[in-house]
Order: sequence, then C-alpha cells, then structure tokens
Amino acid sequence: MILHTQKSLPSYGGQAIIEGVMMRGQRIWAIAVRAPDQSIVIKSNQLNKLYQSKMAKIPFLRGLLILWDALVLGVEALTFSVNIQAGEDEKIEGAPMILTLVLSLSMGVGLFFLLPAGIAYLTEVALGFSGIALYIIEGGVRLALLIGYIWGIGNIPDIRRVYGYHGAEHKTINAYEAGAQLEVKAVATFSRLHPRCGTAFLLTVVILSIVLFALIGPLPIALRLLSRILLIPFLAMLAYEYIRFTARHIKSPWIKPLVAANLALQNLTTREPDEDMLEIAIAAFNQVLQGERQIIA
Repeated sequence: MILHTQKSLPSYGGQAIIEGVMMRGQRIWAIAVRAPDQSIVIKSNQLNKLYQSKMAKIPFLRGLLILWDALVLGVEALTFSVNIQAGEDEKIEGAPMILTLVLSLSMGVGLFFLLPAGIAYLTEVALGFSGIALYIIEGGVRLALLIGYIWGIGNIPDIRRVYGYHGAEHKTINAYEAGAQLEVKAVATFSRLHPRCGTAFLLTVVILSIVLFALIGPLPIALRLLSRILLIPFLAMLAYEYIRFTARHIKSPWIKPLVAANLALQNLTTREPDEDMLEIAIAAFNQVLQGERQIIA
C-alpha cells in the first residue's frame, strides 16, 4: 500500500488485493481485478470528501482521517476482490465482513503492541532490566514480530501473488511520477519500491514507539498495556507526517539515509510482477486518471 499525500504533483496511492490492485487519486478511487475467466473487472467511485476538506490539511489530524479512510477503502477493495474470485454464490458482505475487520484489528493490536509490552515486562521482572534497555527490548520484539510476520505470510502462494501485485502498484505509480508511458513494457522497467509505501509506515511506527514509550517511562503492567492501545492513533499521526515529509524531500542527501531501511523492508512485501499483474495495476490507475479528468472537465 502507498499512503496518499498532498503536494504540487498529484500524489497517487493504492493497495494490492487478491488478484488485483486498488488505486487512489485525489478525487477518485478504482479497483481492477483479474477474474477467474481472465477478464478484468473494474470498479470506481468518488473518494470521501475528507480528502478535499480543510481537515485534511491540518497536520497530524489529517493523518488519522486519511489513514482511517484508507483502512475502510482497503477493506472494501479486498472484499470486492475476494467476491470476484469466489463468485456470486459465496459473497462476503455485511456482518461477516465487519466481524472479520474487528478480529483482524484486534489480532494486530494484540500481536504487535500488547505482546511485545508483555514480553518486556516479564524481562523486567525476571532479569531486572530497566530504563532505555527495556524499551529497546520491547521495540526489538515488535520489529522482529513485524518482519517475521511479513516474511512468514510471504511464503504462502496466494500472498506471494499479492506481493507481486504490490510490486505492480509501485511500478505503475513510479512510472507515472517519472512521466513515462503507462504501458506494460515501460512500467516494468521501474522500481518496485516506493518511499510512501505502507510498509514504510509500519516500520516508522515501530521505531517511533521506542521513543514515545521511553518518554512515558515505566508503568504497572495494566496501565502499560492500556497505554500501548491508547497511543496507537498518536503513533499513526506521527508516522504519517514523517512519511509525508521524507517523501517530499526524498532527493535530499540528508533524507536518503533515513528512508533506506523503509525501502529495504519493501523487498519483503513486494515481488517482481508479471505482465498480467502490471496490466491490472495500469488498468486501475488509468481508471482513476479518467475519472478525475471527467470531474475537472
């Protein structure tokens, strides 16, 4: 996933889904999915007006608004792609979709925030560690879990294909931002890494969590776990602004070292796409461009 930002050149983002790609512009979002019969199914709609509102321009607040909307769009796009693969008789919608989202979010918070905090607490009790070492341990466990999870699911064949579509999404946006023709052969030559990727956002959250939780200091275990949950939105706001800033100044020699780790991690979450994957990403992106031209006209 590439996070959406605002700058002089319209910034586009998106997300890889099951056998497809969702692309998001300034006013339009579109999904392109390869159906089981090999046809391309496309769906598009206008974005939430939050993207054009004054609230979307307020630092930090805009991060929460856009990230939440990206989550909602991502779930809708993923559900659409699953339904295309499953067919009319096995559609997922309504309560099952909401329950799946709630369970996924709960598992994510538990695995990447509560479990590392619990392990750090047990280390503190058993070994007597304290101070910055304790927060480095917590952050290290969180980072190890993140990398291990990304690597682990990447060995699942279906997820490997999603990672390929992720690469196709990045290549298409990189080609557009470079002014290249959006044709399969041309797009294939571009990098599958992108500084605004959601993978970079996740890594940034992990690094910032070490600093933030160290500033809070030691807490009883119950308050420690509660603080990890309550501070997730704040971490998300900080990470969004950081990604936005570094993406804007990516050519600066001071910024390049800062984003090196973010780009390196994308080697796990993206794979070289085949031509069919690139065709899907280009189709979704062209649908966004077409829709936005019609609005402007």
